[in-house]
Amino acid sequence: MKKLFLILALLSASPASAACYADYKAKQDNPLRLHYGVIELPDSACTVAAARGQIAARLRADGWKLLNVVSVFDESGLAERRASAGPFYLRY
Repeated sequence: MKKLFLILALLSASPASAACYADYKAKQDNPLRLHYGVIELPDSACTVAAARGQIAARLRADGWKLLNVVSVFDESGLAERRASAGPFYLRY
């Protein structure tokens, strides 16, 4: 009976959720500085609307202001954005 319970528990376990990422644009004033970055997000913030608050809060800690969230994507979109994000690739 215990073996059956264990097998059923393992089969019903939910699969690991896919990673969630977003690319965004941000700025600093005086002097004006702009950057494009890629950031990892929790599953709960895996929409453009939900990502805005998460990203803005992380950037604000270093004096950056979020301009916009370009898109939200899974790990399959990371490689193509790495070069464009440069030092802001997964920095925040």
